[in-house]
Amino acid sequence: MPHQTAVALPASPYTAGQLDKRFACGGKTQVYFAGSTWSIANSVAIDAQGRVLVAAKVGTRSGHFFGLARLLADGSSDLSFGTHGSVIGQFQRGHEAMAGSVQLLADGNILVAGLHYEDAHRTLPALALFDEQGRPVQKFGDNGYCVVRLPGNLSQGRRNTSGPFGVPGAETCGVKVQADGAILLLANHYFEQADHAGLLIRLTADGEPDTTFNGRGFVMVRHLLMNSWLSALMLQADGRIMVGGSISFPEQALLARYLPDGSLDERFAVDGLMTFGVQGKSAHINQTVQLESGDLQCFGSSREPMHCLALKVHSNGRPDTHCNNGQPQLLHIGRNTSQWTAARLQSDGRVLAVGGTLGGVEPGFLLARYLPGGQPDPGFAEGTCWVRTRLGSSLDMATSVAVQTDAGIIVGGYSLDGNYRAVVVRYLG
Repeated sequence: MPHQTAVALPASPYTAGQLDKRFACGGKTQVYFAGSTWSIANSVAIDAQGRVLVAAKVGTRSGHFFGLARLLADGSSDLSFGTHGSVIGQFQRGHEAMAGSVQLLADGNILVAGLHYEDAHRTLPALALFDEQGRPVQKFGDNGYCVVRLPGNLSQGRRNTSGPFGVPGAETCGVKVQADGAILLLANHYFEQADHAGLLIRLTADGEPDTTFNGRGFVMVRHLLMNSWLSALMLQADGRIMVGGSISFPEQALLARYLPDGSLDERFAVDGLMTFGVQGKSAHINQTVQLESGDLQCFGSSREPMHCLALKVHSNGRPDTHCNNGQPQLLHIGRNTSQWTAARLQSDGRVLAVGGTLGGVEPGFLLARYLPGGQPDPGFAEGTCWVRTRLGSSLDMATSVAVQTDAGIIVGGYSLDGNYRAVVVRYLG
Protein backbone atom coordinates (compact mmCIF):
# COMPACT_ATOMS: atom_id res chain seq x y z
CA MET A 1 0.00 0.00 0.00
CA PRO A 2 1.36 3.49 -0.83
CA HIS A 3 2.62 5.48 2.12
CA GLN A 4 4.74 8.48 2.88
CA THR A 5 8.18 8.47 4.44
CA ALA A 6 8.71 11.97 5.79
CA VAL A 7 12.05 13.70 6.29
CA ALA A 8 12.31 16.94 8.26
CA LEU A 9 13.74 19.92 6.38
CA PRO A 10 14.74 23.32 7.75
CA ALA A 11 11.97 25.92 7.59
CA SER A 12 12.39 29.45 6.28
CA PRO A 13 11.44 32.39 8.55
CA TYR A 14 8.10 32.94 6.78
CA THR A 15 6.94 29.40 6.07
CA ALA A 16 3.34 28.43 6.72
CA GLY A 17 3.51 26.01 9.63
CA GLN A 18 6.33 27.78 11.45
CA LEU A 19 5.88 28.94 15.04
CA ASP A 20 4.53 32.48 15.27
CA LYS A 21 7.18 34.11 17.45
CA ARG A 22 4.86 37.08 18.13
CA PHE A 23 2.57 34.83 20.17
CA ALA A 24 3.35 34.42 23.89
CA CYS A 25 6.93 33.18 24.40
CA GLY A 26 8.32 32.28 20.98
CA GLY A 27 4.97 30.95 19.79
CA LYS A 28 4.22 28.78 22.85
CA THR A 29 2.52 29.27 26.19
CA GLN A 30 1.61 27.20 29.20
CA VAL A 31 -2.03 27.50 30.26
CA TYR A 32 -2.40 28.21 33.97
CA PHE A 33 -5.31 27.07 36.11
CA ALA A 34 -5.49 28.60 39.57
CA GLY A 35 -4.58 26.08 42.27
CA SER A 36 -3.61 23.28 39.86
CA THR A 37 -0.64 20.93 40.14
CA TRP A 38 -0.92 19.62 36.54
CA SER A 39 -3.20 20.02 33.51
CA ILE A 40 -3.96 18.54 30.08
CA ALA A 41 -5.58 20.69 27.37
CA ASN A 42 -8.14 18.69 25.39
CA SER A 43 -9.91 21.31 23.27
CA VAL A 44 -9.46 24.86 21.98
CA ALA A 45 -11.87 27.33 20.39
CA ILE A 46 -11.68 30.93 19.18
CA ASP A 47 -14.31 33.48 20.21
CA ALA A 48 -15.54 36.53 18.25
CA GLN A 49 -12.78 38.72 19.77
CA GLY A 50 -10.02 36.31 18.73
CA ARG A 51 -9.49 35.07 22.28
CA VAL A 52 -8.56 31.42 22.83
CA LEU A 53 -10.70 29.19 25.04
CA VAL A 54 -9.08 26.05 26.44
CA ALA A 55 -10.91 23.08 28.00
CA ALA A 56 -8.79 20.81 30.15
CA LYS A 57 -8.46 18.08 32.72
CA VAL A 58 -6.88 19.64 35.79
CA GLY A 59 -5.21 18.04 38.77
CA THR A 60 -5.14 19.62 42.23
CA ARG A 61 -4.24 18.38 45.68
CA SER A 62 -7.97 17.65 46.10
CA GLY A 63 -8.35 15.53 42.94
CA HIS A 64 -9.34 15.99 39.31
CA PHE A 65 -11.47 18.89 38.03
CA PHE A 66 -12.63 20.28 34.72
CA GLY A 67 -10.80 23.41 33.63
CA LEU A 68 -11.75 26.28 31.33
CA ALA A 69 -9.25 29.05 30.59
CA ARG A 70 -9.20 32.04 28.25
CA LEU A 71 -6.16 33.57 26.59
CA LEU A 72 -5.95 36.90 24.84
CA ALA A 73 -5.05 36.90 21.16
CA ASP A 74 -1.36 37.44 22.03
CA GLY A 75 -1.27 34.31 24.22
CA SER A 76 -1.39 36.00 27.62
CA SER A 77 -3.98 35.01 30.24
CA ASP A 78 -7.23 36.96 30.12
CA LEU A 79 -7.39 37.96 33.78
CA SER A 80 -10.96 39.24 33.39
CA PHE A 81 -12.19 35.67 32.89
CA GLY A 82 -13.11 33.49 35.85
CA THR A 83 -10.48 33.62 38.60
CA HIS A 84 -7.23 35.06 37.22
CA GLY A 85 -8.07 33.77 33.74
CA SER A 86 -9.54 30.35 34.44
CA VAL A 87 -12.39 28.35 35.97
CA ILE A 88 -11.98 24.95 37.57
CA GLY A 89 -14.85 22.96 38.98
CA GLN A 90 -17.03 19.88 39.27
CA PHE A 91 -20.22 18.99 37.44
CA GLN A 92 -21.64 17.77 40.73
CA ARG A 93 -20.35 18.70 44.15
CA GLY A 94 -18.15 16.07 45.79
CA HIS A 95 -17.18 14.26 42.57
CA GLU A 96 -14.13 14.53 40.36
CA ALA A 97 -14.45 15.73 36.76
CA MET A 98 -12.65 16.54 33.51
CA ALA A 99 -13.37 18.70 30.43
CA GLY A 100 -12.87 17.28 26.96
CA SER A 101 -14.48 19.79 24.60
CA VAL A 102 -15.45 23.48 24.42
CA GLN A 103 -17.97 25.07 22.03
CA LEU A 104 -18.85 28.72 21.47
CA LEU A 105 -22.59 29.33 21.15
CA ALA A 106 -24.22 31.95 18.96
CA ASP A 107 -25.24 34.03 22.01
CA GLY A 108 -21.64 34.20 23.28
CA ASN A 109 -22.09 31.57 25.99
CA ILE A 110 -19.48 28.83 26.37
CA LEU A 111 -20.48 25.16 26.46
CA VAL A 112 -18.07 22.72 28.11
CA ALA A 113 -18.49 18.96 27.72
CA GLY A 114 -16.64 16.48 29.86
CA LEU A 115 -16.99 13.61 32.26
CA HIS A 116 -18.43 13.37 35.75
CA TYR A 117 -16.53 10.71 37.69
CA GLU A 118 -19.10 8.80 39.72
CA ASP A 119 -16.36 6.90 41.51
CA ALA A 120 -12.88 5.53 40.88
CA HIS A 121 -14.12 3.38 37.98
CA ARG A 122 -17.25 4.84 36.35
CA THR A 123 -18.04 8.01 34.39
CA LEU A 124 -21.06 9.87 33.05
CA PRO A 125 -21.17 12.50 30.28
CA ALA A 126 -21.61 16.00 31.65
CA LEU A 127 -22.03 19.61 30.51
CA ALA A 128 -21.54 23.07 31.94
CA LEU A 129 -22.64 26.39 30.41
CA PHE A 130 -20.80 29.63 31.18
CA ASP A 131 -21.32 33.24 30.18
CA GLU A 132 -18.57 35.39 28.68
CA GLN A 133 -17.14 36.21 32.12
CA GLY A 134 -16.88 32.53 33.12
CA ARG A 135 -19.97 32.46 35.36
CA PRO A 136 -22.42 29.50 35.24
CA VAL A 137 -25.62 30.19 33.27
CA GLN A 138 -28.21 29.40 35.92
CA LYS A 139 -31.09 28.55 33.57
CA PHE A 140 -29.15 25.67 32.01
CA GLY A 141 -29.51 22.24 33.64
CA ASP A 142 -29.05 22.40 37.41
CA ASN A 143 -27.78 25.96 37.93
CA GLY A 144 -25.48 25.73 34.93
CA TYR A 145 -24.45 22.07 35.17
CA CYS A 146 -25.87 18.86 33.72
CA VAL A 147 -24.89 15.23 34.33
CA VAL A 148 -26.44 12.91 31.72
CA ARG A 149 -28.00 9.73 33.11
CA LEU A 150 -29.78 7.40 30.70
CA PRO A 151 -32.16 4.54 31.63
CA GLY A 152 -30.38 1.32 32.50
CA ASN A 153 -27.15 3.22 33.24
CA LEU A 154 -26.44 3.21 29.50
CA SER A 155 -24.54 6.51 29.64
CA GLN A 156 -22.20 5.09 32.23
CA GLY A 157 -18.65 4.57 30.94
CA ARG A 158 -15.32 3.36 32.21
CA ARG A 159 -12.81 5.71 33.78
CA ASN A 160 -9.39 5.80 32.15
CA THR A 161 -6.79 5.29 34.86
CA SER A 162 -3.80 4.80 32.56
CA GLY A 163 -3.07 8.44 31.72
CA PRO A 164 -3.75 10.25 28.45
CA PHE A 165 -2.91 7.21 26.34
CA GLY A 166 -5.60 4.84 27.52
CA VAL A 167 -7.99 2.97 25.25
CA PRO A 168 -9.15 5.20 22.35
CA GLY A 169 -12.65 6.39 23.12
CA ALA A 170 -12.46 5.34 26.77
CA GLU A 171 -13.08 8.93 27.87
CA THR A 172 -14.92 10.34 24.86
CA CYS A 173 -16.26 13.89 25.27
CA GLY A 174 -17.51 14.81 21.80
CA VAL A 175 -20.15 17.55 21.65
CA LYS A 176 -21.85 19.49 18.83
CA VAL A 177 -24.71 21.99 18.88
CA GLN A 178 -27.34 21.73 16.16
CA ALA A 179 -28.95 24.66 14.38
CA ASP A 180 -32.03 24.48 16.66
CA GLY A 181 -29.84 24.59 19.79
CA ALA A 182 -30.12 20.88 20.58
CA ILE A 183 -26.92 19.32 21.95
CA LEU A 184 -25.36 16.12 20.62
CA LEU A 185 -23.01 14.09 22.83
CA LEU A 186 -20.94 10.94 22.45
CA ALA A 187 -20.48 8.30 25.13
CA ASN A 188 -19.15 4.74 25.37
CA HIS A 189 -20.92 2.21 27.59
CA TYR A 190 -19.26 -0.90 28.98
CA PHE A 191 -21.63 -3.76 29.67
CA GLU A 192 -18.58 -5.75 30.74
CA GLN A 193 -14.89 -5.96 29.87
CA ALA A 194 -15.42 -7.50 26.42
CA ASP A 195 -18.83 -6.02 25.63
CA HIS A 196 -19.18 -2.31 24.95
CA ALA A 197 -21.04 0.05 22.61
CA GLY A 198 -20.95 3.68 21.55
CA LEU A 199 -23.86 6.03 22.16
CA LEU A 200 -25.08 9.14 20.35
CA ILE A 201 -27.17 11.26 22.74
CA ARG A 202 -29.28 14.36 22.10
CA LEU A 203 -30.35 16.90 24.72
CA THR A 204 -32.51 19.99 24.42
CA ALA A 205 -30.89 23.43 24.58
CA ASP A 206 -31.77 23.43 28.32
CA GLY A 207 -29.89 20.19 28.97
CA GLU A 208 -32.89 17.83 29.15
CA PRO A 209 -33.08 14.48 27.27
CA ASP A 210 -34.68 15.02 23.85
CA THR A 211 -37.07 12.08 23.43
CA THR A 212 -37.95 13.14 19.87
CA PHE A 213 -34.52 11.79 18.88
CA ASN A 214 -34.90 8.10 18.01
CA GLY A 215 -37.87 8.00 20.40
CA ARG A 216 -35.53 7.67 23.40
CA GLY A 217 -33.13 10.57 23.25
CA PHE A 218 -30.19 8.41 22.20
CA VAL A 219 -28.95 5.87 19.66
CA MET A 220 -26.78 2.86 20.40
CA VAL A 221 -24.14 2.73 17.66
CA ARG A 222 -23.75 -0.98 17.14
CA HIS A 223 -23.69 -3.44 14.25
CA LEU A 224 -24.37 -7.18 14.52
CA LEU A 225 -23.67 -7.00 18.27
CA MET A 226 -20.03 -6.13 17.58
CA ASN A 227 -18.15 -3.92 20.04
CA SER A 228 -17.95 -0.27 19.05
CA TRP A 229 -15.83 2.60 20.41
CA LEU A 230 -16.61 6.20 19.45
CA SER A 231 -14.19 9.12 19.36
CA ALA A 232 -15.44 11.41 16.57
CA LEU A 233 -18.61 13.50 16.19
CA MET A 234 -19.35 15.79 13.25
CA LEU A 235 -22.38 17.75 12.06
CA GLN A 236 -22.70 17.95 8.30
CA ALA A 237 -23.87 21.15 6.63
CA ASP A 238 -27.22 19.47 5.81
CA GLY A 239 -27.82 18.48 9.45
CA ARG A 240 -26.91 14.82 9.13
CA ILE A 241 -24.74 13.44 11.94
CA MET A 242 -21.47 11.55 11.46
CA VAL A 243 -19.82 9.50 14.19
CA GLY A 244 -16.53 7.67 13.99
CA GLY A 245 -14.26 5.39 15.96
CA SER A 246 -13.72 1.65 15.62
CA ILE A 247 -15.69 -1.57 15.72
CA SER A 248 -15.11 -5.27 16.34
CA PHE A 249 -11.91 -7.18 17.29
CA PRO A 250 -9.44 -6.75 15.74
CA GLU A 251 -10.59 -3.16 15.39
CA GLN A 252 -11.70 -1.75 12.07
CA ALA A 253 -12.16 1.98 11.64
CA LEU A 254 -15.86 2.89 11.76
CA LEU A 255 -17.94 5.66 10.20
CA ALA A 256 -21.71 5.81 10.71
CA ARG A 257 -24.13 8.49 9.53
CA TYR A 258 -27.49 9.35 11.07
CA LEU A 259 -30.38 11.49 9.92
CA PRO A 260 -31.43 14.40 12.19
CA ASP A 261 -34.17 12.22 13.74
CA GLY A 262 -31.64 9.62 14.91
CA SER A 263 -32.24 6.96 12.26
CA LEU A 264 -29.36 5.49 10.25
CA ASP A 265 -28.82 7.12 6.86
CA GLU A 266 -29.11 4.06 4.61
CA ARG A 267 -27.75 6.03 1.63
CA PHE A 268 -24.34 6.15 3.30
CA ALA A 269 -21.98 3.23 2.59
CA VAL A 270 -23.74 -0.04 3.49
CA ASP A 271 -26.92 0.56 5.49
CA GLY A 272 -25.40 3.67 7.04
CA LEU A 273 -22.08 2.21 8.17
CA MET A 274 -18.58 2.01 6.69
CA THR A 275 -15.60 0.09 8.07
CA PHE A 276 -12.02 -0.30 6.90
CA GLY A 277 -8.62 -1.53 8.02
CA VAL A 278 -5.04 -1.00 6.87
CA GLN A 279 -3.48 -4.02 5.16
CA GLY A 280 -5.45 -6.35 7.39
CA LYS A 281 -4.41 -4.45 10.52
CA SER A 282 -6.51 -2.42 12.96
CA ALA A 283 -7.42 1.26 12.57
CA HIS A 284 -9.29 3.93 14.52
CA ILE A 285 -10.86 7.29 13.57
CA ASN A 286 -10.45 10.27 15.91
CA GLN A 287 -11.85 13.07 13.71
CA THR A 288 -13.88 13.55 10.53
CA VAL A 289 -14.06 16.79 8.53
CA GLN A 290 -16.57 17.64 5.80
CA LEU A 291 -14.93 19.30 2.81
CA GLU A 292 -16.51 22.06 0.74
CA SER A 293 -17.31 19.46 -1.93
CA GLY A 294 -19.37 17.50 0.58
CA ASP A 295 -16.78 14.72 0.70
CA LEU A 296 -15.26 13.60 4.00
CA GLN A 297 -11.68 13.47 5.25
CA CYS A 298 -11.06 11.07 8.14
CA PHE A 299 -8.10 11.22 10.52
CA GLY A 300 -6.86 8.78 13.13
CA SER A 301 -4.25 6.05 13.27
CA SER A 302 -3.38 2.58 12.16
CA ARG A 303 -2.51 -0.03 14.76
CA GLU A 304 0.33 -2.53 15.07
CA PRO A 305 2.24 -0.37 14.32
CA MET A 306 0.56 2.98 15.04
CA HIS A 307 0.94 5.64 12.36
CA CYS A 308 -1.00 8.78 11.47
CA LEU A 309 -3.82 7.81 9.11
CA ALA A 310 -5.92 9.85 6.66
CA LEU A 311 -8.63 8.65 4.27
CA LYS A 312 -10.80 10.64 1.84
CA VAL A 313 -14.35 9.37 1.40
CA HIS A 314 -17.10 10.51 -0.94
CA SER A 315 -20.31 11.83 0.62
CA ASN A 316 -21.98 8.47 -0.13
CA GLY A 317 -19.45 6.58 2.01
CA ARG A 318 -17.29 5.23 -0.81
CA PRO A 319 -13.51 5.79 -0.72
CA ASP A 320 -12.23 8.37 -3.22
CA THR A 321 -10.15 6.34 -5.66
CA HIS A 322 -8.55 9.54 -6.99
CA CYS A 323 -6.82 10.05 -3.64
CA ASN A 324 -4.17 7.41 -2.88
CA ASN A 325 -6.19 4.87 -4.91
CA GLY A 326 -8.91 4.92 -2.26
CA GLN A 327 -6.55 3.54 0.39
CA PRO A 328 -5.66 5.07 3.77
CA GLN A 329 -2.59 7.32 3.71
CA LEU A 330 -0.05 6.63 6.45
CA LEU A 331 2.55 9.12 7.63
CA HIS A 332 5.82 7.44 8.64
CA ILE A 333 8.11 9.64 10.74
CA GLY A 334 11.38 7.83 11.24
CA ARG A 335 10.91 4.99 13.70
CA ASN A 336 8.35 6.82 15.80
CA THR A 337 4.77 5.74 16.20
CA SER A 338 2.28 8.56 15.69
CA GLN A 339 -1.41 9.45 15.50
CA TRP A 340 -3.76 12.20 14.37
CA THR A 341 -6.03 13.28 17.20
CA ALA A 342 -7.98 16.21 15.68
CA ALA A 343 -8.54 18.14 12.44
CA ARG A 344 -10.07 21.41 11.24
CA LEU A 345 -11.23 22.77 7.89
CA GLN A 346 -9.64 26.08 6.84
CA SER A 347 -11.63 28.77 5.04
CA ASP A 348 -9.68 28.03 1.83
CA GLY A 349 -10.83 24.40 1.81
CA ARG A 350 -7.57 22.89 3.02
CA VAL A 351 -7.55 20.75 6.16
CA LEU A 352 -5.27 20.93 9.20
CA ALA A 353 -4.53 17.80 11.22
CA VAL A 354 -2.79 17.60 14.60
CA GLY A 355 -1.45 14.84 16.80
CA GLY A 356 1.91 13.68 17.98
CA THR A 357 4.75 11.21 17.81
CA LEU A 358 5.05 8.59 20.52
CA GLY A 359 8.21 6.89 21.66
CA GLY A 360 11.56 7.26 19.97
CA VAL A 361 13.97 10.02 20.93
CA GLU A 362 11.96 12.96 19.54
CA PRO A 363 8.36 13.04 20.71
CA GLY A 364 6.48 16.18 19.80
CA PHE A 365 3.40 17.99 18.52
CA LEU A 366 2.53 17.20 14.90
CA LEU A 367 0.77 19.64 12.57
CA ALA A 368 0.06 18.89 8.91
CA ARG A 369 -2.04 20.35 6.12
CA TYR A 370 -3.96 18.51 3.41
CA LEU A 371 -5.30 19.80 0.09
CA PRO A 372 -9.05 19.75 -0.69
CA GLY A 373 -8.41 16.67 -2.83
CA GLY A 374 -7.11 14.80 0.23
CA GLN A 375 -3.41 14.82 -0.61
CA PRO A 376 -0.75 16.26 1.73
CA ASP A 377 -0.13 19.96 0.96
CA PRO A 378 3.40 20.48 -0.44
CA GLY A 379 3.01 24.23 0.18
CA PHE A 380 3.08 23.66 3.94
CA ALA A 381 6.23 23.55 6.07
CA GLU A 382 8.74 23.85 3.22
CA GLY A 383 7.28 20.96 1.29
CA THR A 384 7.34 18.35 4.04
CA CYS A 385 3.57 18.90 4.49
CA TRP A 386 4.01 18.51 8.25
CA VAL A 387 5.94 20.03 11.12
CA ARG A 388 6.91 18.64 14.52
CA THR A 389 7.38 20.83 17.59
CA ARG A 390 9.13 19.55 20.68
CA LEU A 391 8.01 21.26 23.88
CA GLY A 392 9.31 19.22 26.79
CA SER A 393 11.85 16.55 27.63
CA SER A 394 9.53 13.55 27.55
CA LEU A 395 6.09 13.46 25.91
CA ASP A 396 4.18 16.04 23.85
CA MET A 397 0.78 15.57 22.23
CA ALA A 398 -1.48 17.98 20.31
CA THR A 399 -5.15 17.28 20.97
CA SER A 400 -7.03 20.10 19.22
CA VAL A 401 -6.76 22.81 16.58
CA ALA A 402 -8.56 26.06 15.71
CA VAL A 403 -8.00 28.80 13.14
CA GLN A 404 -8.06 32.51 13.90
CA THR A 405 -9.47 35.12 11.52
CA ASP A 406 -5.95 36.13 10.40
CA ALA A 407 -5.29 32.46 9.44
CA GLY A 408 -3.13 31.87 12.52
CA ILE A 409 -3.26 28.23 13.59
CA ILE A 410 -3.91 27.60 17.29
CA VAL A 411 -3.00 24.15 18.58
CA GLY A 412 -3.74 22.91 22.09
CA GLY A 413 -2.37 19.90 23.91
CA TYR A 414 0.01 18.92 26.68
CA SER A 415 3.64 18.32 27.47
CA LEU A 416 5.07 15.98 30.08
CA ASP A 417 8.01 17.59 31.81
CA GLY A 418 7.89 16.41 35.39
CA ASN A 419 4.12 16.98 35.47
CA TYR A 420 1.64 17.32 32.63
CA ARG A 421 1.34 20.92 31.42
CA ALA A 422 -1.51 22.25 29.29
CA VAL A 423 0.03 24.16 26.39
CA VAL A 424 -1.14 26.29 23.45
CA VAL A 425 1.00 26.91 20.38
CA ARG A 426 0.38 29.28 17.48
CA TYR A 427 1.69 28.62 13.96
CA LEU A 428 1.74 30.82 10.89
CA GLY A 429 -1.03 29.94 8.48
